Amino acid sequence: MPNSTRNILPTKPTRTVFIISDGTGITAETFAHSVLAQFDGIALRQMRLPFVDCVDKAHDSVRMINEAGQRDGFRPIVFSTLVDPAVNQVVRQANAMYLDLFQTFVEPLELEFGVKSTHTIGRFHNISDSEQYKNRIESINFTLAHDDGQTDRGLEEADIILVGVSRCGKTPTSLYLAMQFALKTANYPLIPDDFERGKLPDALYLHKQKIFGLSITPERLSEIRNERRAGSKYASLENCRYEINEAEAMMRREGIRWLSSTSKSIEEIATTILQELKINC
Repeated sequence: MPNSTRNILPTKPTRTVFIISDGTGITAETFAHSVLAQFDGIALRQMRLPFVDCVDKAHDSVRMINEAGQRDGFRPIVFSTLVDPAVNQVVRQANAMYLDLFQTFVEPLELEFGVKSTHTIGRFHNISDSEQYKNRIESINFTLAHDDGQTDRGLEEADIILVGVSRCGKTPTSLYLAMQFALKTANYPLIPDDFERGKLPDALYLHKQKIFGLSITPERLSEIRNERRAGSKYASLENCRYEINEAEAMMRREGIRWLSSTSKSIEEIATTILQELKINC
C-alpha cells in the first residue's frame, strides 16, 4: 500500500499585536504600522482595543493579551497610548512586550520643555469644536460633491484638482487629501470625448495651477476595470493603452505635472502632490 502521508511545510508562527488606547487608537495604529512595516516575513495578527479608559477595561485587556500569548506560544506586542497612570499600570501587568508611546516621547519632552504635559485622555481627538475639525469636515463634503466630475461649480474653492482616466486612483487620493490634510480636492475623469477634442474639459482651464494628473500602467488599469466590468471594451487592454497614451500626451501638452499611481501608496501619491503644488500642511 502506497504511503499516503504528505510532507506538509510548517506554517510560520503568528504573533498577535495589540494596539491599545483610551481613545480611538488611530494614532497608535498608524505608528505601529510604520514600525512593523520594517519587518518582513513575520506573520502578525493585529487587534485594536480602543476606549480602554477605566481599570475594569484594563483588566479585560490584560486577559485578552495573555490569552493571545498562550494561544500563539509567543508573548504579544502591545503598542499603547494610554494616558491614565492607573489604567496604564494595570495593562503593563500583561505578559507582553509593552511599547508605551507616551512614555517614550512625552516624558523626554517634559524634561526638554521644563513643564508637565496635561495627561488629558483623548486630547488629540477632542477637536469637534475646533476650526481645524470644521475645515476637515468642509473639505470632505466638498470632495464628495466634486468626485468624478459631478459638478464644476465652486472649483475656485478647490485646493487641488486631480485629473486622469477612470479608475487610476483619483477618488481615494482625493478623500485622503481631504481627511488627512483638510484640503478641498476635486477630481475629473479624462474621457474619450476629451481625447477627440484634444483638450481638457473647459471648466478646468481657469484653475490649471491647481491641477495634478494621475496615470497608471495599462496592464494594471485593465485588471482594475475587469473587476468592475469584466470582458467589456472599457476594461480591454487595447482600450486601456489608448486612454493612458492619450491622457499622458494631453497632460504633457498642457504642462500638467503627473505621476503613475501603479506602484505607489496613497500616502506617497499625496505627499508628491503636496510637494509639486507647493502646498504646506
